[in-house]
This record gives sequence, structure tokens and C-alpha cells, in this order.
Amino acid sequence: MPAAVTSPSDVLSCSPAGAPPKKWPACPGSALALRVSELSNSQAHIAVLASSVRELELLADELRFFLGPNSGRVCILPGWECLPYDRYSPHPEITSQRIRTLGQLCQSDPFILLVCAEQILFRLPKREFISGASFNISVGDVINPLRLRDQLSDAGYLGVSQVQAEGEYAVRGGIIDVFPMGAAAPFRLDLFGDEIEQIRFFDPESQKSTGETGALDILPAREFPTDKAAIEQFRKSFRQQMPGDPQSSIIYREVSEGRFPAGIEFYLPLFFDSASTIFDYLPADLQWLAPKEWFSQIQTEIANVQDRFASARLDSERQPLSPDVLCLTGEAAAQQISRSGVIEVGHSEVTESNPGICDSPSGYPVDHKSNSPFSGLIERLFKDSKPRVLLSAETPGRVQSLVELLAGHDLYPTPVESWVDFLNSPPDTPAIVTSVLDRGLVAAQPFVEIIVESQLYGERVHRRKRGRSQDPEAIIRSIAELHTGDPVVHLEHGIGRFGGLQWLEVNNQKNEFLVIHYAEEGKLYIPAVNINVLSRYIGGDPEHAPLHRLGSDQWKKAQARAKKRAHDAAAELLKTQALRTLRSGRCYSVPHTEYAAFRSGFPYDETPDQEHAIEEVVADLKASTPMDRLVCGDVGFGKTEVALRAAFVVAQNGYQVAVLTPTTLLAHQHHNTFAERFADYPIRIEELSRFKSPTASAQLVQDIGGGSVDIVIGTHRLLQQDINFHQLGLVIIDEEHRFGVRQKERLKQLREEVDVLTLTATPIPRTLNIALSGLRSISLIGSPPPGRVSIKTTVQRYSTHLIREACLREMHRGGQVYFLHNEVRTIDRVAADLRDLIPEASIEVAHGQMPKSDLESVMRDFYHQRFDVLVCSTIIESGIDIPTANTMIMNRADRFGLAQLHQLRGRVGRSRHQAYAFLLVPDPEFISETAKKRLAALEALTELGAGFALANHDLEIRGAGELLGEGQSGVIEEIGFSMYTDYLNRAIRDLSGEPTESSLKLDSVCEIDLNASAFIPDDYIPDVHTRLVLYQRIADCEDSAALYDLKLELVDRFGLLPVETKMLFQITGVRIKGEAAGIKKLRYSARGGRVGFHPDATVSAPRFASLLAEHSDLFSMNGPLELALPAGLEDPELRAILTDWLLDTLDESNEIKPLPSEIKDNLANDF
Repeated sequence: MPAAVTSPSDVLSCSPAGAPPKKWPACPGSALALRVSELSNSQAHIAVLASSVRELELLADELRFFLGPNSGRVCILPGWECLPYDRYSPHPEITSQRIRTLGQLCQSDPFILLVCAEQILFRLPKREFISGASFNISVGDVINPLRLRDQLSDAGYLGVSQVQAEGEYAVRGGIIDVFPMGAAAPFRLDLFGDEIEQIRFFDPESQKSTGETGALDILPAREFPTDKAAIEQFRKSFRQQMPGDPQSSIIYREVSEGRFPAGIEFYLPLFFDSASTIFDYLPADLQWLAPKEWFSQIQTEIANVQDRFASARLDSERQPLSPDVLCLTGEAAAQQISRSGVIEVGHSEVTESNPGICDSPSGYPVDHKSNSPFSGLIERLFKDSKPRVLLSAETPGRVQSLVELLAGHDLYPTPVESWVDFLNSPPDTPAIVTSVLDRGLVAAQPFVEIIVESQLYGERVHRRKRGRSQDPEAIIRSIAELHTGDPVVHLEHGIGRFGGLQWLEVNNQKNEFLVIHYAEEGKLYIPAVNINVLSRYIGGDPEHAPLHRLGSDQWKKAQARAKKRAHDAAAELLKTQALRTLRSGRCYSVPHTEYAAFRSGFPYDETPDQEHAIEEVVADLKASTPMDRLVCGDVGFGKTEVALRAAFVVAQNGYQVAVLTPTTLLAHQHHNTFAERFADYPIRIEELSRFKSPTASAQLVQDIGGGSVDIVIGTHRLLQQDINFHQLGLVIIDEEHRFGVRQKERLKQLREEVDVLTLTATPIPRTLNIALSGLRSISLIGSPPPGRVSIKTTVQRYSTHLIREACLREMHRGGQVYFLHNEVRTIDRVAADLRDLIPEASIEVAHGQMPKSDLESVMRDFYHQRFDVLVCSTIIESGIDIPTANTMIMNRADRFGLAQLHQLRGRVGRSRHQAYAFLLVPDPEFISETAKKRLAALEALTELGAGFALANHDLEIRGAGELLGEGQSGVIEEIGFSMYTDYLNRAIRDLSGEPTESSLKLDSVCEIDLNASAFIPDDYIPDVHTRLVLYQRIADCEDSAALYDLKLELVDRFGLLPVETKMLFQITGVRIKGEAAGIKKLRYSARGGRVGFHPDATVSAPRFASLLAEHSDLFSMNGPLELALPAGLEDPELRAILTDWLLDTLDESNEIKPLPSEIKDNLANDF
């Protein structure tokens, strides 16, 4: 039996082709990237074995900076971020990047490959598959659209109605959308016949084109083929590799039926007659670089795979593939590396001539309390025999901030654009560059030093820019997500149920109608062009919504009651608002230099939403009116930094800040955060909670009253009568919905006295409504932190096997687990059961009834990763930030509210790793329907930033019973939340003396009927849901410009507009003008028509009189509020032209134009 191979030298002795490794010294900071970039000048193909995922990501950013125009050489083969034999598949973005890298390696171009040990072991798709399934499409190509669709399907792409993610395609006549794997954006092919006339890339969120290109490359959508031949190959290989009956395996059965279950990646070799390895993609002239411990890293990964295999093979339904089939052996991988030649980095003795020795970069911490905060940096810059210095900041804004701070100390670095620009810049002057470098360096050749922000301000984290801000009001009002059977509210007929879309022909005109079912089998057909008269019903249990009877006075009586109640509620709300506005605002000043320095201490780059929220809060503080702003952002999206900036401004102006939290643990964490951020400033920060002794608490209360405490953080204890602030300026409330009734009353009083900033991840309905009603300002943070992915959430029946597997999965990747059991009486017994179930895990317990010192100790130990599983109550709900805890198991999840479920789930997923939330429930038969809906809503809304949508779901499920107190609950259920909000808005405006004539939905809705076919044909847009969304978007256009933009978008996405869709846009344009003129209804056919006005319509009297005088043969009045229109216009387009001209004429802001000639010609017989 051969001796075990335990080191690289053993491997080399077994391999005659192997050569001794070359040795480089340690390359601290970003020096390794600099040396690799220099090596790439003479070496076309390089592979770097990174010691960790974090090291790999840092190297990639650094290499792109040093390579400049050659940065495209850098390619990463990321890990799956799933454990071996996991039941989860990698995130689509990871798959996309892996396939892009494999495609790049198939080319002959120079590259620098970055990879971790794990990924040199796992077998990969056959190289011939990646290259053979890839193809290029260019402008001018003649293609068969059906053949292209088949090609995309065979390559694993999913046919959808609207492309939003990698690996999807959609065919709509002469428009083909596709999101290629590895592409930064999806592409739109515009065909003229069978020729590709144009290729545009577009935004997957807005679906609008954003630019053009001449060609695109299509890579396969999966790392394995999905056609019939591949499925047959899988079945054959499975039977060869797996003992027993293959039909007993769920994997075999699923793939046999053309489905590819989660975790299929760990069966990848079975799809090929012979799978490849990473070495099959690499050329012979490759140079490897690796840390000197590289072989032990490979051995560790192999051991991990074998351990996971031993656990996975216990599952008879998911027999795992043998490690020998799934992976290379460690020895085989090491021999492959040695054959290419490896440079080992980190040796004290050096065998390879290295271009220059590098030192570890030093820190030059900025001390804001000092008279010379930049003394360390200044000393370095003016030192004799100093290297050339390059300062680096992550964004142009941060560069500008650093430049301004240095200018205050007579330092003026030269701005440069790149590493090459720096090397060519004047050597005697420091330079500054915008880059994502996270580590500095000191190099002897060239004699340079790079100083990054973390060396000045402490550790920083890159925050990548993400999508667009969300419109909170659109979330509430959206009808786009309607499903058959959902309750809706019609402005004139009340509450009914949506019955879907239906084609009908009325008066010889075909149109698409929304069908609404009412009580006693009543049915209403609404033309899609008039979808604006509907809104979703939110206010009670949707299944028991109070349907109205068509033709009865039920609806009018319900509206009258609601108006009265809304008026009463508005008066109460305005009383509070009036008391606030009577108080003169403080108009805080913002000290520019100090604020810039404080901003620089934030260890992230602000997301666009976060930056906007900060700007709004600072503007509120500078204004004379008092602030009452709600900042809504999903858990971990950076709301605390918004609060920190506000607290800094107020404290710098000499006023006190109170931070209110619902739990002691959250107060403690906030105190640590505030203390760390304010460490360099003479601002006293204290915590008032049960973690303090009675003596210390009494002294702190005295200090608060004396004014020596600037910022105090605590629970509802801060609201008690014995707390008297010296000069309170700002109250920051975290998660207001978790405070009790008495505390909320006290908060209501505080709102009349001081500036208030409320932070929440899931707004309670009352807060949400007031924010949307304009009584409180709202800032929405929808951009997640860097690299965050959505939390995989599943509702599962309680299972010890599932619990054990979930815990072991997390522990094997070095993480921790929350096991939530919200019954203190039995929590210790549950922890004991878990210790028996998972003897490998160290388990502790935390709940609110523990002695405070014990609780603090347990939480501190969990934070420092001293144990694996925390069995806890909901005390962890708010604010506990432990990035290494990425699995949450909630026992009896059916007993929690939706806002609470969302908040608890947010305790995980605080890092770049895929997080998991398991909602465990007993037999579904014993769960209430409401609980089922709550869990389904949470399971469905896994996207980051879903807090606002969850609040909307909460309104639907719980009803709006406590929205504005018990007195309002009944009427909200009677008429729905949206209409009640409109009434409340109107009452507020009336009581405030603001004009209401055309500003509210209730007053401005205009119904148009031109007896015309105005719809979106199903052969133009086949998907019913997409048509419904577009009908709503067309109806939501507020002016002609928005309507025109949407028209261009449809042409861009779907091709030239059909005649009926053009008419839909024409009628909508008429409706927009009609709403502005105060028109209630406009009906017009070949036999004539009439225009009905609201009693408070704003039509110009002189214009109206002039119209009737000059065109008395065409127009006449039928009573005070109705205008008659002429008969004789057979063509609907002519009727649209005449009504458009009429509305332009009645608008005194327009010039009066003559009657259109085509109208004159068609009505010539009547003149």
C-alpha cells in the first residue's frame, strides 16, 4: 500500500514531471496584486489560489486597479456558497459568474484566474459543452426566431413572459429578449423579418432600453446540459454509480421527468460521459501562485467533502454521489498544480528573484480630538527618503471629502485617474485616486506607498450600487398583482371581486374588459381603458370582504359614514400637527468640517437611498419647521447611520438626543455603535437600561437633567416621569410598533415638543398610513448592503432530521444558528433535546427572564462565536447584529405576527453568505387560515427590501382594525383602506384650507367611452398578467409626457403599436385632460355624445362661453353640468381628435386653435 501523501514535496516526489516550487516572500496589503500584475507583463496565463473567499474578492478589486485597461483579464471562479451535498442550489448570480469564467477560459486570450481550493477539486462541465453550447449573435444576422428559441431552451434558458434574471428569454413577435449568463444586463433583439436590425440592452426592472451594441455572446444557462440526450446520459450514469433501485431516488425521478431539483449541482458529473476539471480549461504555459500552506488547504476541503458525504448517505431518497466521482483527490489536484509550476508566497527564505520587497502598510489614524488630526499622515508625507504616496478613497464624493479635510491642513494632493497616471504624475507631490482598494501597500520597487481610507478611519466595507428607489404609495395602490377572486373597490359601485379579463364585442367594437362580481350574482364589465376607477380592497379579511349589491344605496351610505369618520380622525391628527407647527423650529446649523469628518468615519459607502435619506433628515433639521420623519428600510439596510448623522448635528448644536429602543439588548447594541462612532468627539453617550445598577441609574438620571449627557440610549425607561432633560432636541425611535399604548401616548406628546426621527423595518399600518397621508415625511431605503442575497425562506413541518441538517450545514461553513422557541417555560427542555439531537454542537439559551448579567454574557459569547446554536426567545428580535449567524429556525412560526416574523428573519443574512430561515409548524390542519397567509406572505417575499410590501400584506391579513383607533375600524372594512385614505387626505386638506378641486383621486377620476376598440391585443402581448400591469401603468400616467414615455417603452419592448393600442393611448390622453378639467364622464359615439362635469369643475367660464358662441351648431348644454357633442363622426379616431381639441380649448393655459380640418370635412353636411 503506498505511503500517504501529506505535503507538496511528497506530491512532487510522486510526479516525475513536477518541479520544486519557486518561493516569494510575504506580500502584505495589496502588494500581491501589484506583483501579479507585473508578472502578467511576461506571463500570459496566471492562476492564483486564494486562501479564502474574502482574499479572492480583495485580490480581484486590486488587480483590476493595477491592470487598468487590461482589467478584463481578471476572472473569478467563485464557489457555489453551498455545502457539499447540500439541498440548495447556488444563487443565479454565482452560476452566471462561474459560466462566464469558464467561457473566458475556453478562449485563447490572456487571463488571471482567481480560485479557492474548493473549486479546483470539484469536477466541472465538460469543456466541449461550454464552448459548443455558446454562440454569438450580431446585428445583420438572419435568424429563424423559432430556431433561436429552441437553441436557448436547449442551452438551459427559461422561457418567460418578462425577462428579469440571468438565464431567461422571452419571444414577442419581432422582439426577442434574453439575459445571457455572465452578462451585466439583458439584451433585446429587434427583428425586421428574420434579420436582426438592432440589439439593445435594457434595465430588467423598468424593461426600458438603455443602450445599443453590435453583438452579444450567449453562454449556456446551466453548468450541465438539459436536453433529452443529457437526461438519458444522467439516467445511465446514475444507474452505474448508485446501488439499488434508481426509482427510490427523488433526484433520479425528478431529472427523468425533465426537472432539476435544488442541489442538482452535486450530481453534475452524471450529465456527461466524462466531466472536466479546472485543469482541463487551463493551458500548458500556466503559472500558479499560492500561499505556502496551499496543500493543507486542499486536504481540509477534501476532508470536508468526505464528512458531508458520510452524513448525506444516510438519506435513502437523495443518495449522494461518491466524492471520488464528484471531486479530484487532493493528491491529483496537487500534482496538476505542480506540473504547471507554482510560486509559493509567504516564505522567509526566497528562491525566486522578486521585483521588490514589500512592507506591511501602517495605519495613520485620524484623531478628531487632536489639534492636528492628520499629524501621522503629515509626518509620513514630509519624511525624508519618503516613497511616492498615493491616497485612495472609494467614491468621488469620498475623494472630495478627503481633499477638503486635507486642504484645511495645507495638504493638496494631485488628483489622478489610475495607477498609470499616478506613476506618470510629479514624484514630489502626493496624489489621490478614486478606487475600491481596501488595502494599502509599501513597495521598494517602485518606491511607492498606497494609503487607503481604512488606514485613516478604520476598516471600510465596499457597498455596491443597487437598483432604483421604490415608491411607497405605488406599493399600496398597485392593482398589478390582482388575482382572480381578489376583492376590489369601484368608485361608484363599491366592493366586488375581480373575475379576470374577458374579450367582448359591444356596439361592433371589440374590447378587453375587467369582470367584477358583486353580491346576489351581480356582474359589472369595466373596459380596460377605465381600469383607473378600481383599487385593491385592503381593510379586512379578503375572503370575507363585504360585497355590495349593484343598484342599491349600500355603497353611498358606507361612503357617507366613512367621510364623517375620516373628518373626525383628520381633526385629531391635525390638532397634533398644529401644536408642532406652532412651536418655532430650532434651525440647527451643520458644521461643515466636523460633519465631513464624522461622515468619513462611516465604514461603508452610502447607497443612493441611504444618502438621500440622510440628506432629507439633515434638511429637516436645518428647516424652521419641526421634523417628524419615518425612515423605513429593511433589516440591516443602514437606518442606524441615518440616526447617527442626525444625532451628530443635534449634539454639535448643544442639544440632547434621546434614542428609544424596545429592548434592553438593542439599547446595549446601539450604545456600542454610538460610542464607537463618536469616540473621536467630546460628546458624552450613555445607556439607561436594566444593565445598570440602581445607583448608577440614579446618577445618570441626574446627569441627564443637568445637561452633562449629550446622547442617552434606553428603553421605555426614558419615557418615565422622573426623566427631565436639560435641553432635549431630538428623539430617535427604533421600531415604534413594539412599544405599548402608554408609551405611544407619551411619544405622541413628545412629537408636539421636539424633532422626531422614527426608524422601522416594517411600518405598522397606522405609521404607514400617516406617512402616506402627508402628515409625516417618509424616507425609504431599498438598497441592500454589499453582496447581500435574499434569505431562502421555507415553511416546513417540524422535523428533527431537518433541524439537525440545517444546524450542521451552518456549522460546517463556520457559521452559527438561531433556534427560536418563544416559550420560556419549556425552553431549557428544548435546548436539552437539541443537545441530544446534535451532539457536535455547543448550545446555549437566552431569554428575557434570565438575570441580566447572564443574558449579557450569553449574547457576548454568541457574538464572539464561542458556541454554535443559540436557543432563544424573541428577545433577539430587534437589533442583534451577528454576521456569522446565517441560519434561523423558528419553532411554531404560526404563532408570530407578520411584522415580527419579518423582523426575526432579519437577524440572519447580515453578511455575504446565503442565509436560511426555516419556519417550522405542526400539522397544517391545526394552523389557522390567517397564520397560513402570514407564513405564505413571508415565504413569497424573500427579496431584499420587502419590508414595505410585508406591511401591505399585514394590512390585508389583519385588516386595518387598529389603523386609526377602534372608531375607524368599521368604516375601513366597509369601504377599503385605499378609499379611506383618500377620504382622510381630503378631510385633512379641507381642514387645512388647502385646495382639493382636482388634487384627489376621488374628485378627479374621469370615465371615457368613445365607442372604440381600445385594448392591448393578446397576439401583441400574450401574457394576461403583463397586459393587466400595462393597463394599470397606462391608467396611472398623470400627464401627456408620462404617457408618451410609456408609449415609447411599449414600442421598445414589444414592437410597433397595433391600431387598438394606439387608440388606448389616445383615449387615455383625453382622460388625463378630462380629469384636469373636472370632467366626470365622457361618452361619445357616431350618434353623438355628452360630457358630464363635476360640480366643482375648474373650466374657464369665458372659454366655455366662447366655445358655445362660436360653435353653437356643434355643442350645446343639457343642463348646468352636461355638454352635448355632435353626431356624425363614424370614425372613433375622429371622435378622439374632437374631444382632445375640445379639452385643449377649454384649458385657458392653451392658445385657442381652429377646429381641426378633418372634423370640419366629416361634419360638412351639418355646417
